[in-house]
Amino acid sequence: MEKQTSKYRWVVFVSVLFTYLLIVSQRTAPGLISDQLMKDFNISAATIGLLTSIQFFAYAGLQIPIGIFSDRFGPNLFLVIGALLNGVGTLVYSLASNEVVFLFARLLVGIGDAAIWVNLVLILSQWFKVREFIGLLGIAGMAGSLGFLLATVPFSAWITVSGWRAPFFTTGVLLILSGILLYFVLVKKPKSYVWNQTPSKKPKKPREKTVVMLRRIFSSRQAWAAFFCHFGTVGTYVGFIGSWAVPYGMHVYGLSRSDSSQLIMVGLVGAMIGAPLTSWISSRIDSIKRPYLVVHSIVFLSWASILIMNGKPPIDLLMVIFFITGYGNGASALTFAIVRKSFDIKEVGVVSGFANMGGFLSAVLLPSIFGKVLDHFHSSASSVGYHYGFIIPVLFSLLGLLGGTIIVEKRKKAVQEQAI
Repeated sequence: MEKQTSKYRWVVFVSVLFTYLLIVSQRTAPGLISDQLMKDFNISAATIGLLTSIQFFAYAGLQIPIGIFSDRFGPNLFLVIGALLNGVGTLVYSLASNEVVFLFARLLVGIGDAAIWVNLVLILSQWFKVREFIGLLGIAGMAGSLGFLLATVPFSAWITVSGWRAPFFTTGVLLILSGILLYFVLVKKPKSYVWNQTPSKKPKKPREKTVVMLRRIFSSRQAWAAFFCHFGTVGTYVGFIGSWAVPYGMHVYGLSRSDSSQLIMVGLVGAMIGAPLTSWISSRIDSIKRPYLVVHSIVFLSWASILIMNGKPPIDLLMVIFFITGYGNGASALTFAIVRKSFDIKEVGVVSGFANMGGFLSAVLLPSIFGKVLDHFHSSASSVGYHYGFIIPVLFSLLGLLGGTIIVEKRKKAVQEQAI
């Protein structure tokens, strides 16, 4: 029996996807109780900001090391460990009584989270063929968007009914149970099967030194294309939505907090559609670069239109823009389809980590730079600060468009012969 044709691969897919959905929900769920933590534990706004930053810094900083270790030792145990660390961190967070424990808990969550996406990509690479892989990445991206969605209205309603500790405690327990489930699905159970392996005719090469491999990958045009693609679509969306989207709606449009949060919901709907739809289009036309370039172009034009309209486009147009930027975030799953098709399976983890680091580096940079721009224009009308703040996502999305243009896509011989 072959892994890539066995029915068991769908058990793997569902188990991994469920765990990923739970983990993604815990990236933004703590933001729902920021005010309550400040009030109950006398925590400053700066510390609340640090709680978010420490998680994403750990995530971004560990992407390449996780990729290296996963390529060398396999992704299964690292995914299991990541889920368990995430669960333990969430449990500790639910029981915390001071800011030091809160920080430690979010650090654990960030370390666990860092091991998830890269290993998810590697596991899907091993269990599914390339054509299936591209489509399933889209579904994985949609699951991530559903995780973000869970951390909005449903999680908020749960907190309102039972207080904040019970939801985080329950989620922590579920994540630990998911980690145990993954151990049986990915490590224990596959040992009972005999997998057919296609014998390689090529002689085995000695393993390349890590430093040499990193130097070669970091000088690769394709790796930088993936890095900038992710930088331009993920960071602009996650960074802005997770920090300034609600205040922007309230200060510039005079919306209530509830109405302003609808902007986030529109973006999440776009993300849920963008992941599977763009992956399906890519598979249908047998091209990653062409649909991805279109996505990057539209995302860039969307951010640029807000800037051109002095930071205050008509509200209906703003809803469309949020939908498009969310769609672009979902379509960013194609970044890893580029990696899978361009690099040897032994390098997919490292390059995926490098590309993913680009996305979360911009997610860390955008909120802080945007905030500094707002502080600079503090004495002016609030809309003026936001107007100039939108220069940041415009520049970031322009880098994403640049990444799309430098993608090298190999065309099939048949296509080339028809073109002659």
